[in-house]
Amino acid sequence: MKNHNGEPSLDAERIEQRIEQQIEQQTPDPDVVEQLAGQYQRPFMYPKQEAAIFCKERIAAIEASTKSGKTVGCLAWLVEMAIKQGGDNRNFWWIAPSRAQALDVFDRLKTGLPRHLYEANITQRVVTLVNGSRVWFKTGEEPDLLYGSDVWAAVIDEASRMREDSWIAMQSTMTYTKGPVRIIGNVKGKKNWFWRLARRAEEGEPGLHYARITAADAIQAGVLDPQIVRDAAKFMPEQVYRELYWAEAAEDEGNPFGFDNIRACIAPMSSDAPVVWGWDLARTQDWTVGIGLDRDGQVSGFWRWRGLPWRAQVKRMKVISGSAPTLVDSTGVGDAVIEMLWSEKSGTMVRNNFEGYKMTPIDKAKLIEGLIGAVQGHEIRFPKGPISIELETFEYEYTRSAILYSAPEGMHDDCVIALALAVRKWRDVVVHGGSAMVFTARSLGLLNDEKD
Repeated sequence: MKNHNGEPSLDAERIEQRIEQQIEQQTPDPDVVEQLAGQYQRPFMYPKQEAAIFCKERIAAIEASTKSGKTVGCLAWLVEMAIKQGGDNRNFWWIAPSRAQALDVFDRLKTGLPRHLYEANITQRVVTLVNGSRVWFKTGEEPDLLYGSDVWAAVIDEASRMREDSWIAMQSTMTYTKGPVRIIGNVKGKKNWFWRLARRAEEGEPGLHYARITAADAIQAGVLDPQIVRDAAKFMPEQVYRELYWAEAAEDEGNPFGFDNIRACIAPMSSDAPVVWGWDLARTQDWTVGIGLDRDGQVSGFWRWRGLPWRAQVKRMKVISGSAPTLVDSTGVGDAVIEMLWSEKSGTMVRNNFEGYKMTPIDKAKLIEGLIGAVQGHEIRFPKGPISIELETFEYEYTRSAILYSAPEGMHDDCVIALALAVRKWRDVVVHGGSAMVFTARSLGLLNDEKD
């Protein structure tokens, strides 16, 4: 609730204070925590495994090879959360796609913990530690049954094989506690919520942590037999093998660029000055992204921000683009931004290197198809990171009247659009020999005609 000034109301503040007081009143007994922690020993973990799971961020998305230690590592993490953050009747959940998978991890915990530290209820699949914490092993088969309880920490196992409804329900159970979550699984294509969440984490979204653990990591750590991996390469379909052991998504239908083409265009950032810029604009939810290309078509400038007022963005764009020819998304509010970019003048001449591009469905399709040609023809180069991630997740869909290009639901396409704008301007200036525009201030309406 907010008051007329947009600030939290007193009622909302009191509710928040009451929640914090209730949480403080349930703080675990430190003597019990110390006693239990002294009798628990974390199992061996190799550095990459431990860094992936025991991170500071609240939500971690971990794409991992089969048999790489993700299950045992997250089970240890959940037990440690139950020891340090637990207490009487505090709930900690392990959620698996099926009852059989949940029962398997339940049995692992009973085998791994000293018997005097817990009591187990086989029927309910719950382990109660001596400090009163309850570690439940649940299934995501019926997401509606996951609502209701307060959960203090959780693991979602085999997330790529679980319905998104289970993830939504899990978030509801942690509204009160704000507890941490570890989401783990093999890669299984791109058309699932785990893939989309992992890409957001990989892009560096605040509050999210991303890690990828491959068969090579597990072999190097001595937890996976290399012969098993060699045999899998012989007898499995290649795309299944790449997903299970190397955490690489199979090329789903729907990506217009092609994974192999995207990888072929990956190169370090150029140290040469950009000769053109492309800008995709955003104010709050999405990102404003600027991408500069050098004369050879290699990315030599990359800027990204969000949440800035338009005037502050305009000042940045002018400084960054300098005098280089620049193409800007002028859809919607972009028209006003273009006018702000054109507002500076010197005498009666305006050297204007900013040009607007309207994103009608037809014009957007033409813009993206120009980028598709550049990527498939390996004409351009870009660094690995947000740009390559967005290109890999970008999709197209056939309709009766047109081909629609967009990012999947919940994902961003700001880098794709900015790169497409830069490529279009690069073709105009470098490939076809164009130049920046020069206008008179009077022709732009910046000066009024004066009569004697």
